[in-house]
Amino acid sequence: MNNLFGNIQNSPLNILPKDGVTKYYGKIFSDEECENYYQYLLNQIPWENDEAVIFGKLIYTKRKVAWFGEKEFEYTYSKRTKYAKFWTPELLELKQKCEEISGETYNSCLLNLYHDGSEGMAYHSDAEKDLKKHGAIASLTFGAERKFSFKHKQTKERIDISLENGSLLVMKGITQENWLHRLPPTTKVKTPRINLTFRTIEE
Repeated sequence: MNNLFGNIQNSPLNILPKDGVTKYYGKIFSDEECENYYQYLLNQIPWENDEAVIFGKLIYTKRKVAWFGEKEFEYTYSKRTKYAKFWTPELLELKQKCEEISGETYNSCLLNLYHDGSEGMAYHSDAEKDLKKHGAIASLTFGAERKFSFKHKQTKERIDISLENGSLLVMKGITQENWLHRLPPTTKVKTPRINLTFRTIEE
């Protein structure tokens, strides 16, 4: 198991040893920008409890989500279909910042609100049929710093990284085909984390 922490320069190295490309840019916003965006996202986004169908049963997660895009995209995961709301000016600012730094483009964003460390996400890969194949996914963090884990699908090798407030992580290439990722729960974190995952939907 490898551990990677701290700020990374503007041209970060791939944190995965093989079979994919994931770059961690570290903190890309000032403390003031982080606080302003955090308060906006926490209080102005129309959060809803996420839904999933597991073993044929509909469940609602404690984690809350919101879905935005350049048009009313349909997006299906966990056997539930969501419809995107149109960008807000603040989300467009964040999208453009991610595009500028990563050199990629995005047309939609799935937002997640984790109220504290008890809420997380199990191992999965973002490989829904609606997503652009081998497209980049830019992950922004505001609020609580949380550990984020990758696990290779064949070798089970694991990579852990700490995602700090205001930081950017970009997964692309064949990462989703070969690696799972998760947000493990923890008893140490008592405050919310807001995660924005900018991605490209193909119709």
